[in-house]
Amino acid sequence: MSATGAILKRELGNYFSTPVAYVFIVIFLVLSGVLTFYIGGLYERGQADLQPFFTFHPWLYLFLIPALSMRLWAEERKTGTVELLMTLPLSTGQAVVGKYLAAWIFTGIALALTFPVWITVNYLGVPDNPVILLSYLGSFLMAGAYLAVGACVSAFTRNQVIAFVLSFVICLVFVLAGFPMVMDVFEGWAPQALIGAIGSMSFLGHFESITRGVVDLRDLIFFFSFIGAWLLANVIIVELKKAD
Repeated sequence: MSATGAILKRELGNYFSTPVAYVFIVIFLVLSGVLTFYIGGLYERGQADLQPFFTFHPWLYLFLIPALSMRLWAEERKTGTVELLMTLPLSTGQAVVGKYLAAWIFTGIALALTFPVWITVNYLGVPDNPVILLSYLGSFLMAGAYLAVGACVSAFTRNQVIAFVLSFVICLVFVLAGFPMVMDVFEGWAPQALIGAIGSMSFLGHFESITRGVVDLRDLIFFFSFIGAWLLANVIIVELKKAD
């Protein structure tokens, strides 16, 4: 754990030692505000809740998280520092988890800085704050799932643009998995079990369940197992690339 913690501290420090972190946070906060107050019509709805705020998170993450994760391993491979990293007294798994957790914590910091929206809603009315807290948790878990995909893809290529595009496409697939237009493609020829499995892989379905204030163990298991599977794939890809 000390090796993982060292990588986490190093990576997290790297974020704030460059303008990348501040640019990402500013873009995230500005877009969140615009989508919530102008497009989502928070004031016009006349309801004290953050439904317009959280509705746009899956789509906001779809663009911003791949932009954040594309550099995790691709930059290390491009500059050749990945070889130096692998010579340190730590396992590949520790390096992968450390880099991933740093990115996830950084995303959590950006998400936490949206607290003025929460304060605004409490000033305007009496919202269901436990539901809002659960929605924040669901958003954080969903961001972690996006990041796990992005980190794995970043380890596959040294080109950050390719990493961004591939991460975007893969995450889009998991966002749209439960949409009727997707499910209709499989209706009539695919087994019902397969259709159900495809629908259960939707980020939106699990996220929306949490934002309704329903703490379903299946949603938590989905996100954590999804993250674990992609991190495992991340480890395998890094190991394979070491042999190249």
